Amino acid sequence: MITRRTFLRTTSATGLTLAASGLAAPALAQGAKIKLGYVSPQTGPLAGFAESDAFNIEAFLASDMGREFEVIVKDSQSNPNRAAEVAKELILNDEVNLMLAASTPENTNPVAGVCEGEGIPCITTVAPWQPWFIGQQGNPRDPASWKPFDYAFHYFWGMEDVIRVYTAMWNQLETNKAVGGLFPNDADGNAWGDNDNGLRPGLDAAGYALTNPGSFQNLTDDFSAQINAFKAANTDIITGVLIPPDFTTFWNQLRQQGVNPKVVTVAKALLFPQSVETLGAAGHNLSSEVWWTPSHPFASSLTGESSADLAAAFTAKTGRPWTQPIGFVHSLFEVAANVMGRAGDVTDGDAVAEAIAATDLDTIVGKVAWNGAGVPEFAARNVCKTPLTGGQWRMKDGGGYDLVIVENGGATEIPTGGTMEALS
Repeated sequence: MITRRTFLRTTSATGLTLAASGLAAPALAQGAKIKLGYVSPQTGPLAGFAESDAFNIEAFLASDMGREFEVIVKDSQSNPNRAAEVAKELILNDEVNLMLAASTPENTNPVAGVCEGEGIPCITTVAPWQPWFIGQQGNPRDPASWKPFDYAFHYFWGMEDVIRVYTAMWNQLETNKAVGGLFPNDADGNAWGDNDNGLRPGLDAAGYALTNPGSFQNLTDDFSAQINAFKAANTDIITGVLIPPDFTTFWNQLRQQGVNPKVVTVAKALLFPQSVETLGAAGHNLSSEVWWTPSHPFASSLTGESSADLAAAFTAKTGRPWTQPIGFVHSLFEVAANVMGRAGDVTDGDAVAEAIAATDLDTIVGKVAWNGAGVPEFAARNVCKTPLTGGQWRMKDGGGYDLVIVENGGATEIPTGGTMEALS
């Protein structure tokens, strides 16, 4: 099969001579715009992650830098196979110069994998780095075989950060340190539940005992096996990484059985105010990791807006409350504009990839620089880490919920708004 990567590196008798011969690839035609491909789960169970896409893309294209770009958006439909399919369409049909993708390994991994195979530079975010990097290795169980990528780059936090945040939150309360884990059979769940690279080693080191009843399929309707296992282990704490519909099902079934843990700290499902509000009063003091809020002390390199400004603009435009992905989707376009402004020939995938690797940019989610800071050597070229805190959802007197930061030990520049409270 002739891929775009093959085409760009082929010389022929017809006189088509490109990068492989040492000559520069052709520059953009006068008046042409730089093409960005963007893949996200705009429909399906992960659609909450893409709620701010249209707002952020419209704001980017209206900015001074954004006028140089065209953004071609594709919906992965929350399906990894579909994500890979539309990524190929963007590369082979739309001939994008740079690929962007966000929102869970189910979306970022297939897009990054296609781009790596096709030789197209790609930047992804909103997925812990371990399921992104390790999940794309030929043999995820053999660290000696892991290799860096040439074209795929990622920024977010890692399992080590979420373990630190979770245990620091739990340490604020009196518990028996028995933890029940909910890990679905998907890229996120398999990574979080992995005995070697997931939560277990860090929880063990912090004195917490994890009960993992085994994986389950997304959109399950029966959590009896997990609930019974948690009862048997007398778990005070429940954690995991669930899509929003599954957490609602689990939480309702747990409460119907009269099980009352002291702490519930769950990733993914508890990121969004809408997901918590559907639980009514039962959402009070549920907790999760927090990657971005209006109180984060960072500003946009594109517009100069503060985090608070960006969140307020989203609410004013849409009438909806701010959500955490707003900052990270905005930051993807910050990074893209910065990279393409430094790449020289934006049609040369190798030049763009090296410009990504050399990034050192202050964004609305913090510093983005692939300098190896805080990550193992095997991932140093491709992974950049951003700050992580922890928070709880608190009911407001007038209705709705506030997300209150209760743990910031790894990112003290981000202010707390309270301390951890047990579930009632």
